Amino acid sequence: MKIAVARETREGETRVALVPELVGRLTALGATVVVEPGAGRHALVPDEEYVAAGALVEKAAAERADVLLSVAPPSPEDVGRLKNGAATISFLPVDTERPLVAMLRDRGVTSFAMELVPRTSRAQAMDALSSQSVVVGYRGAVVAAGLLRSFMPMTMTAAGTVPAAEVLVLGAGVAGLQAIATARRLGAVVRGYDVRPSSADEIRSVGGEPLDLGLEPLDGPGGYAREMTRERATRQRELLAPHVARADALITTAAVPGRRAPVLVSRAMVERMRPGSVVVDLAADAGGNVQGVRAGSVVRMGGAQVWGGRNVAAQVPGPASRLYAANVVSLLTLVTYPADEEGPAVFAPDFDDEIVDGCCVTYGGAIHHAPTRVAIEGPDLAPHPTPDPVRR
Repeated sequence: MKIAVARETREGETRVALVPELVGRLTALGATVVVEPGAGRHALVPDEEYVAAGALVEKAAAERADVLLSVAPPSPEDVGRLKNGAATISFLPVDTERPLVAMLRDRGVTSFAMELVPRTSRAQAMDALSSQSVVVGYRGAVVAAGLLRSFMPMTMTAAGTVPAAEVLVLGAGVAGLQAIATARRLGAVVRGYDVRPSSADEIRSVGGEPLDLGLEPLDGPGGYAREMTRERATRQRELLAPHVARADALITTAAVPGRRAPVLVSRAMVERMRPGSVVVDLAADAGGNVQGVRAGSVVRMGGAQVWGGRNVAAQVPGPASRLYAANVVSLLTLVTYPADEEGPAVFAPDFDDEIVDGCCVTYGGAIHHAPTRVAIEGPDLAPHPTPDPVRR
């Protein structure tokens, strides 16, 4: 069984799907790990470290792969080089990558989407959305500190006292909590807001002060918030406005995979912030929580700078790669029978497992993920057959 690690080709993607310290976990299964030259270069991992860990470095890694690992979706060129029956594991946003999903189907390639891993206790080790959100939240707080033309911590000197910066974080999911924790470690006074009822205790647990607007909670399935009505969104912005105006730095993190990010902050709200204030929108790739934000750019609104994050996790490629690789290896271990005295390692997904079933997009020449199948092929009145997994 050959596991290939792709060199990322999408613009701005600096992460790598496997790091040298985890190669041994795959070779222990009886697999051969083959890395494309330069795959880890942008994450500051040279080819020599992969070789020292027991991997091979080969230009044609994808062509002979049984499983291809990547961070971004595999390129059409890589898919075209894969043999029939091969597999891919990557982020694969099915709503925006439908032509690629159809190509994977037509090529008979099995594909797993890391963002579709169920958010259950058993799947925590494979939850790449959460692991990358940790990186995003940290980066957001550091960017805010870097752009702010003041200190984060209160500083007392013989010449006087500089007050601590006031930071407001909107959204208390994994990224938001990490942003709160990081800003607190930097010495800021941090407040956090989220529409879910459990968020207040979570915000306190990382050193923040929860903000209560007196609105009805909007908790939804899978740990995400329910979609709010237009009236609720308007009222929420009205109540948030004075808190936004008071903040030296605003960090927004509210996003749901596959959907446009909700607009939490209007341009007028930002323009009421003090000169020199900073806004960091970590949901800019999904449309943004701040009206008028541009992903990958800094926009001035009134006296505030508004930083729109683009592929934020890739801006901290070393830690992000290590965390992502651990998620991928955990999933790959779940779908692999290890080598033993009866035979070599075999890639064999078991669709009775809710994790495998939930994150598989294509398998056996068909689209396995039901919502994606309906979106691409139309409604299917008959039950979709699931191919039998490979057995030894």
